[in-house]
Amino acid sequence: QVQLAESGGGLVQAGGSLRLSCAASGLLFTANVVAWFRQTPGKERELVSAITGGDGGTYYSDSVKGRFTISRDSAKNTMYLQLNSLKPEDTAVYYCAARQGALIKMTPVWYNYWGQGTQVTVSS
Repeated sequence: QVQLAESGGGLVQAGGSLRLSCAASGLLFTANVVAWFRQTPGKERELVSAITGGDGGTYYSDSVKGRFTISRDSAKNTMYLQLNSLKPEDTAVYYCAARQGALIKMTPVWYNYWGQGTQVTVSS
């Protein structure tokens, strides 16, 4: 069975940093597209960042580009999202997701596996 588990969320002041992690069992991140989504109340779940299993190509949404960095540790089968220069509008539940395939997809329906989410709250 496939399981994804996020951790690292918390409360931080604007301008601060957090590092989210996603530990996987039952699948290899190097053989899948893995991604981070986030969702706030009343809003659609949006793709924040993703990384491909093949060549390690990455995607970042315009709102986080230059501030967030996605990475993976193949030996630990763990994915990370470094969140820097956090803003109040980054407040959301962040979800780890994975899909079988080589292409990064923008919408949640394309992802096969999901973690339970971790809350990130940025205060002003």
